[in-house]
Formats: sequence, structure tokens, C-alpha cells
Amino acid sequence: MSGAIIFLGFIVIVIFIAIGIYNRIVALNQRCDQAFADVDVQLKQRHDLIPNLVETVKGYASHERETLDAVITARNAAASAHGPSAQGAAEGVLGAALGKLFALAEAYPDLKANTNFLELQRELSDIENKLAAARRFFNNAVQEFNTSIQQIPGNVVAPLGGYRKKDYFEIPETSRASIETAPAVKF
Repeated sequence: MSGAIIFLGFIVIVIFIAIGIYNRIVALNQRCDQAFADVDVQLKQRHDLIPNLVETVKGYASHERETLDAVITARNAAASAHGPSAQGAAEGVLGAALGKLFALAEAYPDLKANTNFLELQRELSDIENKLAAARRFFNNAVQEFNTSIQQIPGNVVAPLGGYRKKDYFEIPETSRASIETAPAVKF
């Protein structure tokens, strides 16, 4: 009889531990979802600002159609991308296109002095800083979640809830190289 009570007590303790582990995994998953939503908000603000920036540049550099079209195309692709991997790749392309747009502005002194352009550029810079912070927070949340479902005993409990490893929000190496390379400005 006492052996059965000990065994039953052991089973109850194991169940409570499993529930605690599962609840931690659920909380970490929710943190990842919330962090990704924060990244999404910053991306939406960025995407909403870009058409205004392009319109301002159009007034001064309308014959630079290829660069302006590339920014709009990259913006639309980034706005329609879903998931951290796809959004990271699309945002890398958009960042490279914006870099070319700002380099283009260097060739037009009137544009560089335009208060509307300067304000939009300042707003975009502010959003980029907030976006970088949101990405870091998201990637940290993903790292904690992935660690919790890969370590013992989380790796036993996580599959019961259908939890799988999450992707980081990364800019691919090919896009990163184009962002870090300064575009050529022709006069």
C-alpha cells in the first residue's frame, strides 16, 4: 500500500513538473509572437513612410526612375512578405534600395536641403533604430524559446503541444553585402 502511494506521489510530481515546463514553453511562445508583432509594427511604419520619401525625391530627381521604381518594388515585396525568414530577406533588399535612394540624394543639393526630405529621412532613421531594437528583442525571444524546447525535459514536452523551432529575423548574407556596399553616384 505504501509503495502504491509513493508511486502515485511520484506520478503527481512528474505531472506537475510537465505542466510547469509546458506553461513555460507556452509563455516563451507568446513572447516570440508579441516580439514579432512589435517588429511588424515598426516595419509597417517604415513601409508607410517610404512612398512619401519617394514622392519627395521624385520632385527633384524625376529622371532617376530606375532607382525610384526599385525602392517602390522592394517596399511592396517587403510589405507582402510573411514570416521572419521571408521578411528578413525582403527587408534586406529594401534596405539596399533605400541606400541607393539616399546616395542619389547626394547628387541633388536642393533635395538635400529640402526640409520635407530631411524630416522624412530623420523619421526613417528613427524607425530604423526602433526596428533594430525590435529585431534584437525578437531574436532574443526566439533564442530563449528554441533553447527551452531543445533542452531536456522541454524537448519531451514541446512536441506534445506541437511546438517547433522558430526562425530568427535575419538579413541574408547576399542582401547584407549589398547594404554595406555604397552605391555609385553619377553626376
